[in-house]
Amino acid sequence: MSDAEKNVTGGEGMERHLGLSTAIALGVGTTIGSGIFTSVGAVAGSAGTPFLTILAFLLGGLIMIPQNLVYAEYSTAYSEDGGQFVYFREAGWPFMAMFFIWSCWWATDPVGIAIMALTVANYLAFFTGWSSVVVSVVACLLIIFFTWLHMCHKHQGAAWQNFITAFKVIPFLLLVLVGLFFINGGNFDAAPVASSAASTGGIGAALIAGVAATTWSYDGMQTCVTMGGEVKDPKKNMPIALIGTVFVVTLLYVLLSVSAVGLVDIDTLAASDAPVAEAFSMIPGIGAHAGNVAAILAVVVVTGSLSSLIMFQARGEMKAAQEGYWWRSWGKIDPKYDSPVISMLWQSGFALILVWATSIQDLVAIFTFICLLRNALLFCAWFPLRNKPNYHPTFKAPGGPVMAILAIVPSLILMFGELGGIISGEVPLFSFNPISAGILIVISAVPFYLRWRRVNADIIKEAEERRLNADA
Repeated sequence: MSDAEKNVTGGEGMERHLGLSTAIALGVGTTIGSGIFTSVGAVAGSAGTPFLTILAFLLGGLIMIPQNLVYAEYSTAYSEDGGQFVYFREAGWPFMAMFFIWSCWWATDPVGIAIMALTVANYLAFFTGWSSVVVSVVACLLIIFFTWLHMCHKHQGAAWQNFITAFKVIPFLLLVLVGLFFINGGNFDAAPVASSAASTGGIGAALIAGVAATTWSYDGMQTCVTMGGEVKDPKKNMPIALIGTVFVVTLLYVLLSVSAVGLVDIDTLAASDAPVAEAFSMIPGIGAHAGNVAAILAVVVVTGSLSSLIMFQARGEMKAAQEGYWWRSWGKIDPKYDSPVISMLWQSGFALILVWATSIQDLVAIFTFICLLRNALLFCAWFPLRNKPNYHPTFKAPGGPVMAILAIVPSLILMFGELGGIISGEVPLFSFNPISAGILIVISAVPFYLRWRRVNADIIKEAEERRLNADA
């Protein structure tokens, strides 16, 4: 392997083995997951009207365009594993770099793996009638299998990710397109959902609530930056992958929302626990089998997302460890498998524990707030980064500071919406809620950051020297 194929500062020498198709598959495969099967109903309930539901999905996707354009710029300046950790580090914000990984570990990554595995197992139980114990066992077996695949056979794992992404998107798109031929035009004139702000004329508030409800469904578009040190020709492939993912996912979600609100009246859709199955049940020839169709589709879709999460997420902790801001052993690359074995084992091991946790849904509740907070801060990093002497992106986001602001502002607006209950006093700050949980995660990161600065001073110094030599 030539020096050009190595990424010493990104993956400590791991091979650049991921092509453009896999980079796109990572983004699309991660984004289109379990969230879309429930969020259609949640968005309908929050937005309140068919038109606002469709608009919420469209705006939710459009918001991602400035964000992914900034990500594309970042990724061509620093083509390393670790993605967001690297961008915060280069901006001169080491605590935020460490906090990003810390919040991923406690708020989203292992929790996401556990949720995805349980979702697949629960949909399989739709056909088998498995007990809750068997469902948990199957979820654990799925985690173990995909960890083994991506840890010990990463090339085959990448090929699998390409296959499962195509396999899950094509039938999903076909069902959506078929549904468009059977929509009921009268559904688009329905009165607003009574519980929504739109019912009292608060169109703006309803739209913001609807867009916020799409956050879970759209998260994951930037997935490939976490494996930026393993993508071939990143200067070319990363921008294409990031921008292409936005358009593919947004198009699919908008078509799905049009089909859903056209097939089912807005009140039924908002109240349904299975809105996608509810919509498919209105298609002639599928109606009686809608539950089976939705369950099969869910198994395929969520399996792809589970595989993707296990494939890429552990690179964040690996990078933090290599830089001295995590437990040392997690940064090691196994010479036989050319993968971060220890980091992947810890991540999947924690997920296996969470599969058996009774409060796992409570953990997911903090996702939106943490995600919006990290996004806003990450795009603020563009301003100090542009003045760094080693910042030489080959792709630049159009509009420069304007695009960065467009990436920041939506997250701030949506964060304000999340804070609404706290500000109004309806939700006590000192109770379990996304805001207090997010604050707790930030506070808990501080002592670990200070400790790692002290005990890993040698690693931090070596990493800094390595980067200086690379820049020279």
